Amino acid sequence: MTLHQKQSVATVLLLVLLTACSSGSDMQKQSAPSIQTESTQAPSAQDTAESERLGTKWGDDVNSEVTTVDLRRTSNEPIEQMQVRYADKSYTGRAVNSMSLLAGKVDFSMESDSGKLSLYRDNGSYYVQGKSGQAYRLVYHNNSDNTYEIVASVDGINVLDGSAASRYDSGYVLNPNDDLVIEGFRKSQSSVASFIFSKPDAAYAANTNAGSISNTGVIGTVIYELYNPTEPRLSQPQAFPADDGYAKPPQ
Repeated sequence: MTLHQKQSVATVLLLVLLTACSSGSDMQKQSAPSIQTESTQAPSAQDTAESERLGTKWGDDVNSEVTTVDLRRTSNEPIEQMQVRYADKSYTGRAVNSMSLLAGKVDFSMESDSGKLSLYRDNGSYYVQGKSGQAYRLVYHNNSDNTYEIVASVDGINVLDGSAASRYDSGYVLNPNDDLVIEGFRKSQSSVASFIFSKPDAAYAANTNAGSISNTGVIGTVIYELYNPTEPRLSQPQAFPADDGYAKPPQ
């Protein structure tokens, strides 16, 4: 049974019901401001010509069940973030099968119906070559005993709800020593529209009010660590335990 078949038949994706950790119960979604600066650098070999640009369109309906769980983030800020740029381009750099995240605790890769897509690493950035009409999937493997939340975006769109992506959105649960395969943009609790490489003007981001054609060609991931609030957590040694909850009087 292939990984794709295993996901479709046996794996149930878990959707995080986001509850803020104790220090951030009123946390609001935030969007990082876009800062435009004039580039003075010479053209890079990784730069994409207009004819090579790709986006991701809304593809075939694929069965994918989700359930809701009550887990909490250990921090209001992600513990890892990365992005991969893609185009119909022969990228240069070192070809790798997967990207190591969180010092090897999580691996990220991409696959098509015919197998893994090579990622190209160059000067700390990652790239992947796609072909218009080709289906692909995002694959995360957890090498640890920790539970993580994966917040993924494609072309600046949150893959979970179709909104303009934010680092603080809710995401999918990646269970300990398990795989998470994201096959498309979520349509309902039971199905997704598969990711299909396309020309930018046919991309989902270019044809929804929440998206922009200018954001096509990029895949983003942020990771949070999660814990179950109903289970006891290992306490850390305290130098001044009597001060817990102590409010300093006003001066």
